[in-house]
Amino acid sequence: MKAVIDKDLCTGCGLCCDTCPDVFEMQDTVAVVKGSEIPAASEETAKQAAADCPVEAIKIE
Repeated sequence: MKAVIDKDLCTGCGLCCDTCPDVFEMQDTVAVVKGSEIPAASEETAKQAAADCPVEAIKIE
């Protein structure tokens, strides 16, 4: 499972980083995914971060 952030949609609010810091981090003014795969232990919080994104910039694949 992996996460993808649409940098054109991301507003840099940081909510995903607060919700799931194992997967997301801020770089400059946008959020990025830390690794290529979501760790199994972080899958549920990554899904929650995607659901909570106010601009729907995060997709979980």
